[in-house]
Amino acid sequence: MVTVTALEAELLEVAGSVPDPELPVLTLRELGVLRAVHVRGADAVEVELTPTYTGCPAVEAMSVDIQRVLHEHGVREVTVRTVLAPAWSTDDITDEGRRKLREFGIAPPRTGRTATPVSLALGPTRTLTAEPPEPGATGATGATGATTTAPREVGMPSAAEEADPIRCPHCGSADTELLSRFSSTACKALRRCLACREPFDHFKEL
Repeated sequence: MVTVTALEAELLEVAGSVPDPELPVLTLRELGVLRAVHVRGADAVEVELTPTYTGCPAVEAMSVDIQRVLHEHGVREVTVRTVLAPAWSTDDITDEGRRKLREFGIAPPRTGRTATPVSLALGPTRTLTAEPPEPGATGATGATGATTTAPREVGMPSAAEEADPIRCPHCGSADTELLSRFSSTACKALRRCLACREPFDHFKEL
């Protein structure tokens, strides 16, 4: 069990108050990317930071901002270390962070997503409506003999989405559709509400 000193808890709060550079409505603590702060010596600390995904361009800005606020708090030497395990997940976003996302007009990621195998259908970049299956057929059989499933039409909800729909952050309707898998940042998709007709971002589950 790791024991956190009062000073480390205080510095964690300070470092965690830094706004996310891509989503300033959230702090790093609310985003769940700040893992720990360790005091190393009389006037030095080490901060553990986990990116939302490998190669996230915001990590450097996060590190600079963490160093700045801790220097302003009186810490002379600050080292920010990137920690990749355990990997960050959207389940790490706090309830307060989800509330802020919703109030900001961004549909928060759904929680408790079970890690299951992801089925892929290889084909054109822009998939169209699948051909109707032969009567009695459960799937198409390729040259290798492997059974594949027909590709879904772009924008059609998956089985998981139908069971737990993405709701519009403006009116709460579950009647929404996907416009683009990417929005202003790679972690968000662009959707539209079919009830109030407003477009909105959805923080994708990871």
